[in-house]
Order: sequence, then C-alpha cells, then structure tokens
Amino acid sequence: MRELYLLDDEADENGWQERALCAQTDPEAFFPEKGGSTREAKRVCLTCDVRGSCLEYALGNDERFGIWGGLSERERRKLKKKAV
Repeated sequence: MRELYLLDDEADENGWQERALCAQTDPEAFFPEKGGSTREAKRVCLTCDVRGSCLEYALGNDERFGIWGGLSERERRKLKKKAV
C-alpha cells in the first residue's frame, strides 16, 4: 500500500508534464543541435501554463540539455549562479 502512495505522489508532482504545451508540439524544437535556434521552443514556452513548474523541475534535476521553462542550458546556469 505504501508503494502505491509514493507512486501517486510522484505522478502528482509531474502532472504538469501532461499539461505542458511542448508535449503537443515537435520535441526536436526543444532539443536543438548545438548552435541551432531555440526561438520556436521559447515561443511555445511563453504561453505555457506550466512554465514555472517546468523550470523548477529542470533546475531541481540539473537538466543540462534542451529548453525547459523557456530557458536554455546557458540561461539556466546563469540563473543558478545568481541564486547562489
């Protein structure tokens, strides 16, 4: 019974992923090749209701690739440095 409870908590924590606009678009836009444009992905993020949760997840899980919460890897690193 305890295991089911833990699984439910994890599902609730990451439920934002199902509502994310990126889940309804081309995933390649969010993981461009090095030097590729991030413009399309960031445009999608601007109107996404779960942008904050996405960014929080990326920062908390040290995501090093892709656009998360409207920020690139470099932008997330800068944000983390400011917070320290």
